[in-house]
Amino acid sequence: MNINQDKIHHEHEHEHAHGPAKGLSRWLLTTNHKDIGSMYLFLSLLMFFVGGTMAMLIRAELFKPGMQLLQPEFFNQMTTMHGLIMVFGAIMPAFVGLANWLIPMMVGAPDMALPRLNNWSFWLLVVAFCILGSTLFMSGSAPNFGWTFYAPLSTKFGPESTDYFIVSVHLMGMSSIMGAINVIATILNMRAPGMTLMKMPMFCWTWLITAFLLIAVMPVLAGAVTMMLTDRHFGTSFFNAAGGGDPVLFQHIFWFFGHPEVYIMILPSFGIVSQILPTFARKPLFGYASMVYATCSIALLSFIVWAHHMFTTGMPLAGELFFMYATMLIAIPTGVKVFNWAATMFKGSMTFETPMLFAIAFIFLFTMGGFSGLMLSITPADFQYHDTYFVVAHFHYVLVPGALFSIFAAVYYWLPKWTGHMYNETLGKLHFWLSVIAMNVTFFPMHFLGLAGMPRRIPDYALQFTEFNQLASVGAFVFGLSQLILVYNIIRTIKCGQKATPQVWEGAEGLEWTISSPPSYHTFSTPPKIN
Repeated sequence: MNINQDKIHHEHEHEHAHGPAKGLSRWLLTTNHKDIGSMYLFLSLLMFFVGGTMAMLIRAELFKPGMQLLQPEFFNQMTTMHGLIMVFGAIMPAFVGLANWLIPMMVGAPDMALPRLNNWSFWLLVVAFCILGSTLFMSGSAPNFGWTFYAPLSTKFGPESTDYFIVSVHLMGMSSIMGAINVIATILNMRAPGMTLMKMPMFCWTWLITAFLLIAVMPVLAGAVTMMLTDRHFGTSFFNAAGGGDPVLFQHIFWFFGHPEVYIMILPSFGIVSQILPTFARKPLFGYASMVYATCSIALLSFIVWAHHMFTTGMPLAGELFFMYATMLIAIPTGVKVFNWAATMFKGSMTFETPMLFAIAFIFLFTMGGFSGLMLSITPADFQYHDTYFVVAHFHYVLVPGALFSIFAAVYYWLPKWTGHMYNETLGKLHFWLSVIAMNVTFFPMHFLGLAGMPRRIPDYALQFTEFNQLASVGAFVFGLSQLILVYNIIRTIKCGQKATPQVWEGAEGLEWTISSPPSYHTFSTPPKIN
């Protein structure tokens, strides 16, 4: 046993001797990876509903032309906060929560490598969102410059609350970096004897790569918001053309962070789907090694495509061509993954429990989002699509069925493992069908709105866009309300769900549903003592 494992083992023995901490202090001071994972997931659920409520306000305003509920200023605040909260508050903490719960069990470690750092990184995130949320109640206004916070909207014209937003982004970045260090240290140092890297479950691989991405790009975001701060208060002109700066520099820095960030939000999804499909297809994952290499390729390519978000800024033709071809290149490793998932299901003895339904919806709808992304990568076409609802449709097809549906799949899949109880399958399927239909009703019409020229982030629109907007708004409300079924199902599972057996998914005898690789004694709470 290495030093880290030994230390954690002694801490656990100490806890057993003196009894676990009770009440509030248990959650405030815990270094247990399962507790911290649960807290991340709870925070994510809370932020999902906060961000979702903001989305429903946006869709209520857009139900018909003219100004109804929201003033333009408040509409801008809602679009900004919705984006920030969904990206940094709902999707990312959910994946970190899943990493906390599952990685130690998957690699056969007693806990994460740095348990106290783990606790700190969680509570920093809570403080960050309290600061970000508090801007809504400040005099003046909350951030109103879109989730990409482009200069000079955020520097010269940003409200006073922008400074609080900057502090909040710094804290989120610190939390992400610490979480990533913890994941890397755990996977590289604490694997069970005999588990080589190429024997790890795919979820561990995707998270290992995600963690390196986080460490590489979070400091870039920190640099961008620090330059914003000095432009606002210390007389620098990084993004101020009047002082010799360049607002387009902000876009370069932001998207150098922002594009890998998109993959940070999707790579763990690939890992989740790669765990779930083999269980319900009753056969091993097809092409494990090619999946690993494809994930690495996607991560590497994500660093050289950032300026495809900036085709309309007037870059040279050579730049446009490079970023167009580099972006198209990402379709190849992504296509490899989709092919491998299809091959995994091919001729399998498939059953369609809720996690499998979400995983299949993920593959189909995420691929649709990928195809519209391929359209956006074509420079002359992007001149037409840029800043229209087509872009909104594209990234929601990547992030809702992509990131969000995979999180739902993971929750249903591992809930029996986490709670010891089985969820209600009928409620799970009801949640799935309502979510999938409502999601398509919400975002599919946006493709047509964008192609017809409706600009994004505007609270009013021309009369001819009314029907598609009404369709989208109805879909959004159905989608939002159907998430209450998930919450009810989780509470019901914990309170009175049927007792889970070690073999939860019937007929999956050959494949352990809990964890795919480590020897069985490593997969439950405490490993055997090693003298």
